[in-house]
Amino acid sequence: MKATPITQELLSGWSQAYNASEARQLATLALSRTDLKDVIFVSKAAFAMQQKFSIDIPTLPVANQLHTGRCWLFAAANVLRERIANRLNLEKFELSQSYLAFWDKFERANYFLESIIDTAELPADDRTVAFVLTTGVHDGGQWDMFANIVRKYGVVPKDAYGETFQSSNSRSMNRVLNRNMKVCAVKLRRMAREGASAEALQAEKEAMLDKVYGFLCSCYTEPPKTFDFEYVDKDKQYHMERGYTPQSFCEKYVGDLLDETVSVIHAPTEDKPCHKTFTIKMLGNVVGGKAVKHLNLTMEEMKAAIIRQLEDGKVVWFGSDVGKYGDRDAGIWDDNSYNAQLFTGLDLTLSKEDSLNLWFAAMNHAMVITGVNIVDGKPTRWKIENSWGDEHGAKGYYMCSDSWFDQYVFQAAIERAYLGDLAALADQEPIELAPWDPMGTLAE
Repeated sequence: MKATPITQELLSGWSQAYNASEARQLATLALSRTDLKDVIFVSKAAFAMQQKFSIDIPTLPVANQLHTGRCWLFAAANVLRERIANRLNLEKFELSQSYLAFWDKFERANYFLESIIDTAELPADDRTVAFVLTTGVHDGGQWDMFANIVRKYGVVPKDAYGETFQSSNSRSMNRVLNRNMKVCAVKLRRMAREGASAEALQAEKEAMLDKVYGFLCSCYTEPPKTFDFEYVDKDKQYHMERGYTPQSFCEKYVGDLLDETVSVIHAPTEDKPCHKTFTIKMLGNVVGGKAVKHLNLTMEEMKAAIIRQLEDGKVVWFGSDVGKYGDRDAGIWDDNSYNAQLFTGLDLTLSKEDSLNLWFAAMNHAMVITGVNIVDGKPTRWKIENSWGDEHGAKGYYMCSDSWFDQYVFQAAIERAYLGDLAALADQEPIELAPWDPMGTLAE
């Protein structure tokens, strides 16, 4: 089809329409000194967003991921810590997010280098190679990636492995590490093109990982191999449990929870039939670990399972797009609290399917659902534990409307027991999706 240029005649007509419109003139006045987000705010809808819930699980104080993209690790660790704190009668407790992040970074470096070797014969501008190189080693991740790290390396209390400046401010560390990964990629791809054996490539990769390990230890300090667990319970009783390894601590306090948890998604796109499982090519962190695997359900099925888990007093890890219709100070996500379409005159209607297909929305942040308000059998709003500290929302606890939940929640980690008959569907052989599929988006 022949392209049509903008002509002076068209511009003249549009100019006349703008100048004749009182609505556009009022909008111009409003926008000259006011943020668009504030102008389109709907106070009546926002008034209905109250921190009151018919199901409200008491939880520990919020954590703070600081200047990092570790939300998925914080949210997942918060799910585990609630089980441990309840068991031990604790009012304050955290698992070490730095410990998990260290091993994720190290394993992710190995995963990256293996991907470079696997694609070494492809040109650098091949889409898969470009995806691997662009993704690199960064902070984001998904539930199954968390599970892989915990299965292999266990967990430790935060007291046994705390934060350093680099663990809490990861941008510079990531930038240096990813430059090194590019250097390593150049060398491995050259060796492969020159006919190096598989053994030679692996030996070179191991030498590269030796340096990566040293660098990460400098950033985080070396992770503990053994530790003693000290805590004071709610009754002010001191306890000491000696001689744990991270794996033995995990075995005692986490048990088989990870194996009994299913990653459920709501992806209403034509290429993802409901009640099927999906995996994403070249998405992961632990070579030899379990692949990322999602079970696609209807939104009604997902919400029903989440509510059953909440009713049993267990919080739920979930992933959503927090860049839409949010007020960080108030701690609210609600599409009905903003009306951009009325004010701008633009058509802004997008279905969830179109939002995914056109990359308008995708999971970019993971948090924990700790409550829900149900009226006449239907959820109206959801309570959320975030990992952005306690300065915003209700001391770090946020909420979202049910309509926002429908549109911008994409994933949840739900125990099989609360999926009912749907749990058996999770055992299907997964359909493999392209590396760049929206369901492979990593939460930060």
